This record gives sequence, structure tokens and C-alpha cells, in this order.
Amino acid sequence: MSEGSNGGGKADAAAWIAVAAGTIGAMMATLDISIVNASLPTIQGEIGASGTEGTWISTAYLVAEIIMIPLSGWFQRIFGLRNFLLIVTVLFTLFSIACGLSSNLDEMIIGRVGQGFTGGAMIPTALTIVATRLPPGQQPIGIALFGMTAVLGPVLGPLIGGWLTEHLSWHYSFFLNLPIGIGLVALLAVGLPSEKSNLGAFAEADWIGILGLALGLGCLTVVLEEGQRELWFQSTFIISLSLVSVVGFILLIVGQFVSDQPVINLKILLQRSFGSVFVMSLVVGAALYGILYLIPQFLSQVPGYNAEQSGLVVLVSGVPTLLFMPFFPFLVKRLDVRIAIALGLFFYAASCFLDTNLTSQSAGSNFFWSQVLRGLGQAFALLFLNQAATSSVPKEDAEDASGLFNAARNLGGSIGLAIISTLQERRTTFHVQRLAETLHANSLIVQERIQQMGGSSAEGVSTAIRSLATQIQGQAAVMAFTDLYFVFGILLLVAIPLVVLLRPLPKGSSISAH
Repeated sequence: MSEGSNGGGKADAAAWIAVAAGTIGAMMATLDISIVNASLPTIQGEIGASGTEGTWISTAYLVAEIIMIPLSGWFQRIFGLRNFLLIVTVLFTLFSIACGLSSNLDEMIIGRVGQGFTGGAMIPTALTIVATRLPPGQQPIGIALFGMTAVLGPVLGPLIGGWLTEHLSWHYSFFLNLPIGIGLVALLAVGLPSEKSNLGAFAEADWIGILGLALGLGCLTVVLEEGQRELWFQSTFIISLSLVSVVGFILLIVGQFVSDQPVINLKILLQRSFGSVFVMSLVVGAALYGILYLIPQFLSQVPGYNAEQSGLVVLVSGVPTLLFMPFFPFLVKRLDVRIAIALGLFFYAASCFLDTNLTSQSAGSNFFWSQVLRGLGQAFALLFLNQAATSSVPKEDAEDASGLFNAARNLGGSIGLAIISTLQERRTTFHVQRLAETLHANSLIVQERIQQMGGSSAEGVSTAIRSLATQIQGQAAVMAFTDLYFVFGILLLVAIPLVVLLRPLPKGSSISAH
């Protein structure tokens, strides 16, 4: 039975208030990844940061967040869930205000690191609230609400950030968290029971593992985010960070053997069922964040959409997910989790293959059906993966399972963006070369085209050739986009066989209570 619920029946009002608070907190944390990305070019200009420097505004948040997500279970055990969430909510709000008031890059990065650490704590703890405050029969409703944050946060971010930037100011992308944070503190105070802190646990902590986790995940995220810009292993910076990351993961593993209570139980990754969930979460995270990046990029480069217009196209995938939510508690009791996840991955892959037909004439409307199918795939994949993640481990490992599962999704997002940054440039160059080979100067088609473009004089020929080169570059860029959709589609299809490693959920299954 879940702690704080009314027997085995229905949860009381305070429990649902706590679930609402957890959902809002997780939504606020996931939203802040993408909401700022929509405003990034404007922010860079106003605080005097170059394009390369500006990427650290996003990277700083991602690095801090991915370190905190798996650490959140340990912090809960020290401070108690209520105290911990109240602390991180207040700090997240203050760091958000600091970001909004930033006048230079250093101030912004400090604020974003603070946001990442505190926001990262809100993501897995939302699932902890569902597990501890709702009875088994109502936990699927809580899972559906939590799953909604993983999908709608990244989907709504570009739209809200784009609208605020276009109509008000980028500062409001951060100030928006102030009223939400105040309301969240009130909900947490009412909805969660008071608990005693166990500050003495700091002295007995697995500091080797904590240091290893921070170095391993933090440096790996920077390598993935900045690798292409630094030309990967041609850069001593990337080589150094990669070595530090390896050392970090070694320390994390050492901590598993030398500490009486490791900061996180990595042994659950060796369990067949949870290990497969972890890998599928990596793949789904790569597709989720990768495609959420690709669509605005395409719409900006090809039809010339602004951030708000691109946000509306991205939002389409959130509609099927929302419509799916009421049916999840019903389906989770009747549909085999393995079939559900396989369906989700298949729909997601199919949506990617639909986008391999994009052309230089494509616009937002051409993404409609792929986005609808993508939303359905996200709903099946993410919600049932949430269920499988926490149901595949003993209840004493549920906190660690939640942390690892959510960290895998975010790490997958960094892997997806690394795939895009690497392949996009290389495939564009490849297609430019192939197109140029077929359009040599002696080609009749090329000569006719130059004449049509005003190439009747030497100056006209020069102008026409430059224009033709621009068109070739544009076509090559579109072809590179379709290549990337194909790659993500294949990755999702390859992950489908992993569902056979999952255990079917028992009748009336729920999240393991912590």
C-alpha cells in the first residue's frame, strides 16, 4: 500500500495535491530545456555572447540536470521528500529570476547551472510522489500525468519561448517560473507530510560514487553537446573530458563495492528487464529531443518560419498524447506492456520515415500526419516505459530506477543531438558534392538554367552560378534532414526487439512503492 493513501481504495485530497505539485514541478523542469532554446539567438545578442559561447546556455543546464537526476533519490533519503522539494523549488525559482536579470554570459551560465541542479531534482521525485501518495489502483493515473510532462514539456517549450520572445521579451521565459514556483511551494506544503531529515547520512555518504557520477555524466554530456563544434577527438578539450568521464564512471563502479550504501544501485542495470528499459529510454530520448530540434531547424532554414510558427508545428505531436492520457489507466490493465512499447516504438519510427519525403518546397503542413503519428508513438512508448521501469525492480530500488530511467532519457537526448550535429554537416557536404558532380559546366541543363537566370553577360553568368550554388546547398541541406529522419527511424526499429526482455506486468500492477 502506498504511504499517505486511504487504505487500498482512493487517495485523499492532500495526496492529489501532492501529485499535482510533482507534475507541475517536473513540467517546469522539462519545459526550461526547450523554452530557452527558442529564445537563444535573441539572448546571445543581448548579453554579448557569440554563437559558440551561447551554446553553453543550454549545455550548462543539461549537464547540471543530468547529474542531479540520479542523485535525487539520495537527497530524498537525507532531507526527506517534502523538505527536499521545498528547497529545490525555492532555489529553482531564485535561479530563474537570476537568469532573467543576467546582463552577461557568466551570470547566465551560473543561473542555468543552478536551474539545472534544482530542476533535475523535480523530475524523478514526481514519480516518487505518485508511488508514495497514491494507492495501487490509482497509480496509473499518476503515471499518465508524469508521462505527460516528459512529452509536453519539450513540445510546449518552443511555442511558449517563441511567443514570449516575439511579443514580449526573452526575460519572461525565466520570469514565468516565479508565479509557478510560488504556487508550487504552497501545493507541496499542503500535499506532502512532514518528515525528519537525516543529515548524519552526509558523513556516511558514498562520496567516491557521488564524485564519479558527477564527473562521468557531466563530462560525457559536455562531450556529446560540444563534440562536433570542437571537431571531436581532434580537440584536446574533448579528449581530456572523455578521459575524465571514463575516470568518473570507474569511480562510480568502485563506489558500488567499497561503500555500504552506494549513492545509486547500478546492479539493477544488469537485471534483464530494467536493463532493456534503460536502453529503450536512451533511444526514445534521442528521438524525442533530436526530432524536437530538427523540426524547428528545418522550418527556419527552408520555409523561413519564426520560432512561434515552428512551435505551433511542434505542438501538434502533443495533441495525440493529451488525448491518450485518459485511456492509459484502462490500457495498462489490459494491454501487455511489451506489445504497448513495441507499438509505441513502431509508430515513432513510422513517423520518422514519413518525414524522409521532405523537399525544398515543404512547409509546416507537411509535418501534420507525421506529428500526429509521432504523438501517438510517444504516448505509448514513454508512458508504458515509465510503468515498466518501476515495475521491473524491487520496491527498495524504485527510487534508483526512476533516477536512472529519467537520466537515460536526458542522456539519450544529448546523444540524439550529437548524432544530428555530426551527420547534418557531413551529409550536407556529401550531397553538395554528389549534386555538383551531376551538374558540371558542360551539361546542357546547367547551361540552359544559367541562361534562364540571366546569364547573357559575364556578370550575369557569375551571378547565375552563385545563385545555382545556393540552390544546390539548399537542396543538399534538405536531403541531409531526410537522412537524419531515416537514421532515427532505424534506431527506433532496432530497439523494438528489446521488448522481449521485459516481464509482463502482473494483474492490477502499479508502481513499486518506495
